Amino acid sequence: MNVIVENHGGLSSNGAWLAGVMKQVDRPNCGTLPDFGNFHDYDRYRGLEELMPFAKGVSAKSHEFDAAGNEVRTDYKRMLALVLAAGYHGWVGIEYEGSGLSEAEGIRATKKLLERVRAELA
Repeated sequence: MNVIVENHGGLSSNGAWLAGVMKQVDRPNCGTLPDFGNFHDYDRYRGLEELMPFAKGVSAKSHEFDAAGNEVRTDYKRMLALVLAAGYHGWVGIEYEGSGLSEAEGIRATKKLLERVRAELA
């Protein structure tokens, strides 16, 4: 059984702090679930990079898309490049928290974006 901690507000949104906790815990079954959209008041790209060495999963959160299908708050190509650079090849979950699309449409739009970016990075 794995225990995972998602960056989800408060101190957990500080990637350096949460990575420090993971180093102190130092257990192979304890890790992180970096969420693209939950680095509040913290650089999301830096935070993701700090949490990826401990990642047991990744959450691709989306809120809003431009006309080209890109997420407007997060550079998905940059995020997935960081995920791959960390050597992660596991599951990427999808969360849509926007209001412009239905939940199902938002999930499909996020999946399409992830698939496009994966192909670009291959």
